[in-house]
Amino acid sequence: MESERQPRLRSVVSYVQRGGRMTVGQERAWSRHWPELGRSVSELDPGPIDFAAWFGRPAPVLLEIGSGMGETTAELAAAEPEVNYVAVEVYKAGLGQLMLRADKLGLRNLRLLHGDAVVLLTEHVAPATLAGVRIFFPDPWPKKRHHKRRLVQPSFVALVASRIAPGGALHLATDWENYAEQMLEVCSAEPLLCNRFPDWAPRPPWRPVTKFERRAREEGRISRDLIFERIPQAGQAAVGTR
Repeated sequence: MESERQPRLRSVVSYVQRGGRMTVGQERAWSRHWPELGRSVSELDPGPIDFAAWFGRPAPVLLEIGSGMGETTAELAAAEPEVNYVAVEVYKAGLGQLMLRADKLGLRNLRLLHGDAVVLLTEHVAPATLAGVRIFFPDPWPKKRHHKRRLVQPSFVALVASRIAPGGALHLATDWENYAEQMLEVCSAEPLLCNRFPDWAPRPPWRPVTKFERRAREEGRISRDLIFERIPQAGQAAVGTR
């Protein structure tokens, strides 16, 4: 484990901070399930989260950054009961909706975090401990003058890569061509990562079609996947994850 604390990065989030109130159902799910399933990043104890204690079992930890309304997240967690699935999201109503979906599916391997992924990774995730990180359809900030607000920037990818165990994967997907090219360029330049494919990854059949992807198809945009692997360093053992 690294002894020095990572420098604090500019705060970025994976989706636009949305306003609005939760529905009655989401409020009910929050009241009923949040004490068990969720934590606020801003209220976490100092130091890394003990995921094994939180889940009640040791298992590979997969982190999804920006779970939105949770449809994809719930399906993925249900399809991978052997992993401890963690979702971090800034949109409180989205987490409420995800808890509704989790309750309907009877999920026991899902935990939720409300807040900034940068703070979470910097202060509460130990280096080289995640089996994988997924970032599906982050906000594209399509206007050129807003590109600097995009989540996938060199400093953020370096932070994410440092938290993935050797052999683990960083999986990204977007339907915006120039953002996909930016993701490819940024991830290819990160020395801890290696692309598992020559460039774009084949669309994995296990990744559910999101509402963003359906909308992109209707508007004529092509979705692209990228899967980069954390490179083992001297003395580190690799772990497998899809």
